[in-house]
Formats: sequence, C-alpha cells, structure tokens
Amino acid sequence: MGAGLVRATNGVQTAIRSSFKSRSVKAQASGGDIEDLTPINPQEKSSGTVLPFVGVACLGAILFGYHLGVVNGALEYLAKDLGIAENTVLQGWVVSTLLAGATVGSFTGGSLADKFGRTRTFQLDAIPLIIGAILTATAQSVQTMIIGRLLAGIGIGISSAIVPLYISEISPTEIRGALGSINQLFICIGILAALVAGLPLAGNPQWWRTMFGIAAVPSILLALGMAFSPESPRWLYQQGKLPEAEKAIRTLYGKERVADVMHELRNAGQGSTEPEAGWFDLFSSRYWKVVSVGAALFLFQQLAGINAVVYYSTAVFRSAGIASDVAASALVGASNVFGTAIASSLMDRQGRKSLLMTSFAGMAASMLLLSLSFTWKVLAPYSGTLAVVGTVLYVLSFSLGAGPVPALLLPEIFASRIRAKAVALSLGTHWISNFVIGLYFLSVVNKFGISSVYLGFAGEIVGRNRACSESDNLICTTSKATGVSI
Repeated sequence: MGAGLVRATNGVQTAIRSSFKSRSVKAQASGGDIEDLTPINPQEKSSGTVLPFVGVACLGAILFGYHLGVVNGALEYLAKDLGIAENTVLQGWVVSTLLAGATVGSFTGGSLADKFGRTRTFQLDAIPLIIGAILTATAQSVQTMIIGRLLAGIGIGISSAIVPLYISEISPTEIRGALGSINQLFICIGILAALVAGLPLAGNPQWWRTMFGIAAVPSILLALGMAFSPESPRWLYQQGKLPEAEKAIRTLYGKERVADVMHELRNAGQGSTEPEAGWFDLFSSRYWKVVSVGAALFLFQQLAGINAVVYYSTAVFRSAGIASDVAASALVGASNVFGTAIASSLMDRQGRKSLLMTSFAGMAASMLLLSLSFTWKVLAPYSGTLAVVGTVLYVLSFSLGAGPVPALLLPEIFASRIRAKAVALSLGTHWISNFVIGLYFLSVVNKFGISSVYLGFAGEIVGRNRACSESDNLICTTSKATGVSI
C-alpha cells in the first residue's frame, strides 16, 4: 500500500508538471476558467501536516460506506423483527430510503459548505448521522426504521459532496491526486466494516441493532475532530478572512509556505472574472457536453449493478446454498478494499480510460459467470463456489476502474465556475439511480430470477465497454476538449 502511494504521488507530480504545458488548452476548452493552482515546491520541507485532518474527514467516507453496506447482512433479521419478512417492497424501502435521503444531501452539501465553511458543515452533518443511527438501532416499527434511514441518508449524501472537496482543498498539490483517491478507499473500508460487523448475526439475531448503532461512534468523532481541524484556506480566502487563511496554511503546510500559498490563492481568484454559474448554465451549449459526461459516468456505474451486489450479496449467497453467507459477503468487501488500493497506484500511470475499459470487461465476464452458475445444470454442484468467485471478481473489477474513476474525473473535467453545481448534479444522478436499483432489485429478482437480472447487468456492461472503446464516445471527447489525460 505504501509503495503504491509513493508511485501514485510520483505520477501526480509528473501530471502536474505536464498540466502547465496544456493549461491554455484546458482554459480554452472550459470557457476561460483557469482552475489549477501553481504547485507548491515538493522539494521544500514543511513543518505542517495534512494527514491527521484528511483522516478526520475520511470518517465521513467510512460512514458513507458503512451505511451503504450495513443493511446487507442485517436485512433478513430486521425484516423478521419488524414484521416485513414476506414483504419485499417494504424491504426495498428500508434499503432505498437511505438513497433517497442521500440524493437530498448530495444536492445541499455543496451549498452548505459554501455558506458555513467546510468544517462547520461536517459538524452539522454529524447531527442527522447520529440521530439516524440511534433511530435505526432502536426502531420498533418499519416507519421508525425508514425515518432513521432517511436521516442517515441525508448525512451520507452531504458527506459524499464535502469529503472530497475538503480533502482536495487542504492537500498540497504534489500529493493531491494520491490523497484524493483515499476517499474512495475509505468508502470501501466502511463497506467492509459493515459486512464484518454482521458476522455475529448467526449466533445473535438481535445483533443487527448493534450494527446500526455502531455508526453513531464515528459520527461523534467526526464532529469532535472537525472542531480541531483547520478550515479550508481557499474558502477562508474567498470569504475575505485573510488572517484566518494564513493561520490555516501554517497548520497545514508550515509557516514557510504561507506566502507561496497566499500568492497562489490570489492568482486563482484573479484567474477568472466570471461569476459562479447558475443551474441553467449547466445545460448551455458551453457546458452541456462535459456536464452530461459527469452525470453519465455515475449513471452507468449504477446500471452496472454494483450496489445490487453491495446490498444483497448475502441474500444471493444464501439462495446459492452457502452456509457462511455473511462471511462470504465480508470477503467481497475485502476484495473491494484490495482492488481500490491497487487502483490508487495505477490511476496516474495507466490513465482513466484504460482502467475503465479493463474494469467494465472484468465486470461483464464476472456477471456472465454468475448468471451461468444459477442456470446451467452442469454447474449446479458448484453454484455456491461460483457465486462467491464471480461476485469477488466482479467487485474487484469494479474497484479497479468503474468505482474510483468517476469521482476522480469530475474535478478534472469541470471548470471552476460550474464545479460545485455540476458535481452536485452528477452525484444526484448517482443517488437517484442507486435508489431505483435498491428499491426494485428484490422484486425484480422474485419475478425474473437472479440469473436473468445478472445477465441483464452483464449486457449493459458489455454495451458500455463498447461505447467507451469508440473514438467519439463522450468520455474521450471530453478528455480531448479539456486536455485531461484519461
């Protein structure tokens, strides 16, 4: 992992140097917005430190993944307790209400961060996260469970917007790419933690309440940690709070870099005289293509079926006759973490498009294997093993490209004046499609069978990979227009 981070950092430094050669191309393509700050000299020693504050912010990423994954092992047990064991529609609502809340949170996170600052927004975000965890852990009715999931969803939706924003704005330029990929890694760690937390369920059916309640702990730590974390120097500068910005810079980078970073912030503020774009500007001829790419990346990510696997892998393994179904799901979560760690070291060397195509190809093959394991009678004796192997390979393939690439690509392709709203729109697309899949997956499986559903996912992935390989596809078109190497 350490060697991978060093390689990723070196790749980021190379990319930074080359990016200045193409800055005029990028500025022209993005409508004249100059987005990149002059990099801090990576050879200069710093007396500041960023990593502890990145770690605090990553508690939000862990909560993001934990709330997504916690329902996987717990769904059967909470359904029995709440009297909805035979109602797949209500079970779908328990899963997807979180995603509906996340849609709301993702659209509001950027605005809250701009108004109150990054650290204060984290503290405000902890309120629905804590209340949501308590309500879901103590729910005696499905209505209370749904309200708790909705509040937790609002919390993780806000986190999905402000965690990468805060990390990006406090990270030194020379390691910004490497630290940016940590967000996705900690989301995967959160999912794995939720799956591992479900291991005691077989011996203690009431353990599902503890699983939901555990989420309150990192939420409290996030609020406390942000009370001691420096505010984003960029946000402070934009608010005209120059002494506070200098203090934050001293904490993050050391006093010897205050003058350089303040100079960068002044230059960035003078780089574009255009006001921040409105919502309707996103659909203008100037921006609609790049905005459609951001939204499409997350839409295709969800249509590939990843969250159907995250939410329901335990149920699928159980149907395949696997006794240790929760343990098998934990193995899937571990493969997600492993693949994301590998992707962070390859991102700047292999390029975004290459990883996406490799990822989609592996996902399609894995889904096809899963579908065949449930339909071919000759494979029936091995269906349990193939279900686990296919799911692990699928998640591993996803984590190599389709998972981390969209989140890393968005800030690279969006001009500064549209970035906040364009990211919010893309994340909204992510959560809406996620909500639909979470709500209807069990019902569709009951009607058509798991094999047909997985075969449909495989077909969608094959179609997406073909589109990605064509020279005039949206992603490639945008990379040529913006000068971003993917």
